[in-house]
Amino acid sequence: MRIYEGSPRQDYEEVLRSIGAFVDQRGLQEILLAEAPDGFVLQGIVGEAQMNSSWQDPSITVTKETYTFLDEDIARFLEDSQARRRSGPANDGSPMAGRYERTLRVIGRYVDDQKPKDVFFFEQEGAYVLRLLMSTRQGSKHQLAEFTLEDLESMIRQGPALRGEQMPQVAPPPAPPTRPPG
Repeated sequence: MRIYEGSPRQDYEEVLRSIGAFVDQRGLQEILLAEAPDGFVLQGIVGEAQMNSSWQDPSITVTKETYTFLDEDIARFLEDSQARRRSGPANDGSPMAGRYERTLRVIGRYVDDQKPKDVFFFEQEGAYVLRLLMSTRQGSKHQLAEFTLEDLESMIRQGPALRGEQMPQVAPPPAPPTRPPG
């Protein structure tokens, strides 16, 4: 990403998280994200209810939407994302982020660990296939990674511990009463 050139770390975690917030706000599903030299291209499908008449059930119209985000857009997304997060006493531990924001954040963390030149991925039924362009001694080559829905849920649960955050303590349910034998 050009906005991170010269930085010691390319922060895909925050960038993908902020794009995920956009996806949640727009109601997109089954997304595809491709990194371009000057930003990202995002595609997804969205369903809208259409009322044909008052005596029929509404029908759903599914459309594909495509967005191009330039580096300036990404910088604005990052600022907006930072501004809307709760911190300090206002943070009651309840999840603020939507499904895509949480999912793309953990995918971004994985991508940061891999240190690719660029990223392409798509979602199919909650699972993701990533294609990362990696630098090797022989030149650049693509590497594939796949994350199932279960993989992603596990990664999301591990997130607070990896960030050094304390998980909100939830009291365990009471034990069922035991009956004496006999």
